[in-house]
Amino acid sequence: MTLKYRHLLLIPLACLALAKPADETSPAATSHEPSDALSEFEGDAGTRFSQDIMLQALGLIGVTYRWGGNSPESGLDCSGFIKYVFQQALNIALPHNALAISRLGEDVEKEALKPGDLVFFNTLGRKFSHVGIYLGDDRFIHSPRAGSKVQIVRITDAYWAKRYNGGRRVTQESVAERGPQLEQLLQQAREVSKKKSSRKPAKKKSSRKKRS
Repeated sequence: MTLKYRHLLLIPLACLALAKPADETSPAATSHEPSDALSEFEGDAGTRFSQDIMLQALGLIGVTYRWGGNSPESGLDCSGFIKYVFQQALNIALPHNALAISRLGEDVEKEALKPGDLVFFNTLGRKFSHVGIYLGDDRFIHSPRAGSKVQIVRITDAYWAKRYNGGRRVTQESVAERGPQLEQLLQQAREVSKKKSSRKPAKKKSSRKKRS
């Protein structure tokens, strides 16, 4: 079955999945009970922008996590998931890096979050190291970690509430404005990383004198 038709089949199932995430506090919590969540979302969002993001994201529920992954076929990591959704839904090219994505758009207070906004967390001991898409009603969709799949959880769960770093509202204009700067910074970071990895430890000179 092609990815296109797989997404068409997953959308109604994904809408059902928005019902009520499990009351677990771990990042592996998922949702299973049905509800009319898509209608609720459309009423709250009120824009085609948010609806396109929502539908594309929900169609990816169940896709396997893979570090560095950038396609549903091979797997998606957290920023790869966001990058893929925005590219497919809105033709917005985002960097494949959660911290870089956090520099785009405008800050959104937690109480003002709307479906389609991005939510960031500290999951690796540094801020903005994880990102997901807010769905409304304290829920967000994301690709959590190795061994898991794209899923919906509650932002109010103890694990995520403790690690929440903030929300951002990304638009085409904000990406066009800051995208080139971010790409330049990312490229510089890649070059520095390559140089470090290519350096070999210098051999210590022997202090022993050669025998005559």
